[in-house]
Amino acid sequence: MTHPDHSVLDDAQHLHDDLVRLRHRLHQEPETGLTLPRTQEKVLQALDGLPYEITLGTDTTSVTAVLRGQGGHGSATAATDRPAVLLRGDMDALPVQEQTGVEYTSRFDGAMHACGHDLHTAMLAGAATLLAERQDQLAGDVVLMFQPGEEGFDGAGVMIREGVLEAAGRTPDAAYGLHVMSAQQANGRLATRPGTLMSASDGLHVTVHGAGGHGSSPHLAKDPVTAAAEMVTALQVMITRQFDMFDPVVVTVGVLRAGTKRNVIPESAVFEATVRTFSEANREKMQTVVPRLLEGIAAAHGLEVTVNYSTEYPLTITDDAETVRAESVIADLFGSDRYSRMAQPLSGSEDFSRILAAVPGSFVFLSAVAPGADPLTSAYNHSPYATFDDSVLADGAALYTQLALARIAELAAVVQ
Repeated sequence: MTHPDHSVLDDAQHLHDDLVRLRHRLHQEPETGLTLPRTQEKVLQALDGLPYEITLGTDTTSVTAVLRGQGGHGSATAATDRPAVLLRGDMDALPVQEQTGVEYTSRFDGAMHACGHDLHTAMLAGAATLLAERQDQLAGDVVLMFQPGEEGFDGAGVMIREGVLEAAGRTPDAAYGLHVMSAQQANGRLATRPGTLMSASDGLHVTVHGAGGHGSSPHLAKDPVTAAAEMVTALQVMITRQFDMFDPVVVTVGVLRAGTKRNVIPESAVFEATVRTFSEANREKMQTVVPRLLEGIAAAHGLEVTVNYSTEYPLTITDDAETVRAESVIADLFGSDRYSRMAQPLSGSEDFSRILAAVPGSFVFLSAVAPGADPLTSAYNHSPYATFDDSVLADGAALYTQLALARIAELAAVVQ
């Protein structure tokens, strides 16, 4: 492992005030989905004057910025032969009404940076400056991936289709992402793990088709409500009987909808669920056993059912070697006492999984819990009360930067 440029952390700290201002501006004007014009504008302002090749998305307001290193033999080497590292920061907010009361609270009703993507964007913008200042040290290229639409819109998939993995002229050798957390760990703590880091996420949409009638005479109708209720319960029982408890499956029904009046049996009942799995085998198995179970229950009641099982984000799997490299960089920058390797994966999901499926890399969690707050009782990501501490911004920018510097230096040494 190449020893870190210790000035990176010092220089990042000098950017602290600028990063805080950018983060607050982003927080005040949150945008959701794939179209984030105000956010894109702020990112472009942050990159203005820096030596990046910038490409804007066509199907989304993404920003891809490529820094061509001038170190070693880099400037004289064809792009297809140069080391390349990708760094990703997601930019979108959530459809949440903010309740934090912070002075830079969201100005837009119904939208909030409740997952900390405003910090990710500011951190990556800070890394853009730090890397540009070290352009003559880089014997390779860095791709900055400013991504919309992480929150359920598969923005990473869109950017891949638009060519982010070819932006430097070749597929990157490594890719890294960061994610802040508003709870669970003390402020400034970092964590990741090799292998399965986060679950796959799939969607289940079910419509039970019955025959409406009077609530006093259910035998003259076909009641979809009771069948739907049985299905919701049966899903949980099925998991305990058909899946190994040490390879978990999580099914949560978040939508359950039927009827208009208590004495009317409706024509149909609808429910929707999120499905989380931690192995590809279980993910494939769920696509078979769930429709079989629900169709069987419907048939037992003399009803029909439409089951739409949609695959969404794959498992987030970090590369073993790249994760060890990230752990080493973290220890060198911040000290090993701030890092811990996670014992278990998280049941959340990430579309950065698509990048990691194509490029070896890793993904690091950084706690931004308010100093003095209890991490175990702090509002968690996605809560309207979730707050993220600005003090970690410089650390995030430094970590992005050093991950790229160290990996490119190592790759360039092998090439030479």
